[in-house]
Amino acid sequence: MTDFVGRRRELKELREDIARTGLDTLSGRKAKAPRARVLLVAGRPGSGRTALAEAFVREIAGQYPDGVLRTRLTAPGGETVPTERAVRDLLEGLGHTAPAGAGEDDLSSALRTALAGRRAIVLVDDAADPNQVDALLPDTPECLVVVTAEGPLTGIPDVRPCTLGGLDTPSAVTMLAQRIGDIRVTVDPRAAEALAEECGGQPAALRLVGGWLAAHPKASVVDVSKQLHDMPPSTGGPLARGFRLVYESLPQPAQRTLRLLPLAPAGVVDSHTASALAGCSVAAAQSTLDDFAGLGLLHSSRDGLFLVPGCLAPLLQALLEAKERPAEVELAKARMLERTVRLLHSCRAMAQTDEDGPVGGPEKLDGLPRALRFPDRRAAATWLDTRLPALSAAATVAVADGGLDTLARRLVSGLVHALVDHRGTAEAAPELYGLHRLVLDVAERRELHREQAAALLNLADLDAETGRTQEALERYRAALAAGKAANDPYATGRAMESVGGAYQELTDWHRAADWFGRALSQALTRGERADEARLYGRLGNVHTYAGRYGDALRSWRAAAAGYRKLADLPGQAKALSEMARVQEYAGRPEESLHTCREAVELARRAGDQRLQAALQVRLADTLDRLGDPAAARLHRSAADRLLGDDPAACEIRSASD
Repeated sequence: MTDFVGRRRELKELREDIARTGLDTLSGRKAKAPRARVLLVAGRPGSGRTALAEAFVREIAGQYPDGVLRTRLTAPGGETVPTERAVRDLLEGLGHTAPAGAGEDDLSSALRTALAGRRAIVLVDDAADPNQVDALLPDTPECLVVVTAEGPLTGIPDVRPCTLGGLDTPSAVTMLAQRIGDIRVTVDPRAAEALAEECGGQPAALRLVGGWLAAHPKASVVDVSKQLHDMPPSTGGPLARGFRLVYESLPQPAQRTLRLLPLAPAGVVDSHTASALAGCSVAAAQSTLDDFAGLGLLHSSRDGLFLVPGCLAPLLQALLEAKERPAEVELAKARMLERTVRLLHSCRAMAQTDEDGPVGGPEKLDGLPRALRFPDRRAAATWLDTRLPALSAAATVAVADGGLDTLARRLVSGLVHALVDHRGTAEAAPELYGLHRLVLDVAERRELHREQAAALLNLADLDAETGRTQEALERYRAALAAGKAANDPYATGRAMESVGGAYQELTDWHRAADWFGRALSQALTRGERADEARLYGRLGNVHTYAGRYGDALRSWRAAAAGYRKLADLPGQAKALSEMARVQEYAGRPEESLHTCREAVELARRAGDQRLQAALQVRLADTLDRLGDPAAARLHRSAADRLLGDDPAACEIRSASD
């Protein structure tokens, strides 16, 4: 069943607007650079602007073979959706992943590049600001942008709004008939017309009143029309009157559940959210939500989610503030966040599964009722994917609240771990970046220096991985300061090493060596042998790049000794391999040959065939340079036998070319 009826004139106007000559051409001015045509459907919330835009897109979709991309710029509660989030959604729809932490300009440029040469429709719902829309506009005229908004988009040239009023009476009556059946309309068509007029032809009001009549099959259409007419003017317009009719007919428990729905993050509700907010069972919450959807109070989706209509959000918020005590609201929020944390724990446990269930045994899910458990890993991953916008919004709301910081920290931590376990760090990086920023907000507000250092290190790592080395360097330095304030040797050591790594990336070898040396001094003081060996290796690398071969050899020799004490044969072999490379650079080929042979033997003892093959290739290269091609061929043959069909073979062989 669809609530869309009528609007033939508006649809015709939109179709004609696609080919309309631009204002620049009409005025005789030189046309600007090619860009997508922007069509605007303007109307008040509840006017059916989104339904019209969707119907129009369905009509013309065949002309745009690259499909329809959708994004929403205002959440149901009225909060503006960050432009970065909207652009990322569109990029994901195109199969592109934007770098974590990328700014609005970079994201917009990536979107325009991705849309270049395509013929697609971009449907932008509920725009509040022309600047939001401008960041999403493709440069290619083959694309079409359809925007819905409450009013004109001043600032975007050559946009003529298709402004919506109420439905004409025949269309409004048809919409009523879709919900209550043709018989009740046919019996008294004048009463149906009067009811449509009481609703002002407004689709949202018709949906509510029609839903109420469908739930009360013995109610008279005439009586409902009179009831709406007799409501005092202070009730509000047609939508407010229709809402009051439905709300006052609900049982008190359902009224309270409805009043609490504005607390649902991003206006997304499922049975668990409603259950936690209202303090009822999951089954009871599901039944209530189904009833709400039938009454037109919620939109339902195919994945089991319900959406709060944006036009009803102000009415629900007013009820919440008028009827619920602040303490009860805070308690409902806390219950909802606690439920979300437990679901994330269950979701994460299912990511760590084998044939016998969660790794570590059933105790992974101890304390969780059956209703909070997922049947398998796929169900948990699907839940995470479909709820991710709401989960991210929940984390943002919890952090912004300020009074629920403990729950907020647990929620963010649970979401981070669930994303990493299900998607992997690389794929989850764009979401992780925003979550680490939330952790940083809480840590700074609460002066939690250790958590501040951890968040800064995580953000800096993501910056470094996406090429923003200077930004990473600043965050690593800030993490070092926070680590010192927390007296956290792990954080300070990690920060110092990371500062060195950033300077290495910037080819500032002197500063890189200085910071690696500071990290090494701390590791030596604390007797952290694994860190010592690794840092000696990092120093050896920097000295090699800087051409300080004597210092490089001393560092690699110390690294090899450190790995020997740790009984780490592959680490020792790699360190000796690098040492052999430096010896060759330093003009000591005989020593390099001896060191490389020692490394090959260690790799063989370690059973690391890929490392052994790589070292055999390096040994062959050294022999070639020493004028012994026959011996070199023997070592290359040995490397080939070790690699066999290994996909890494080409990479290892090409390294010697």
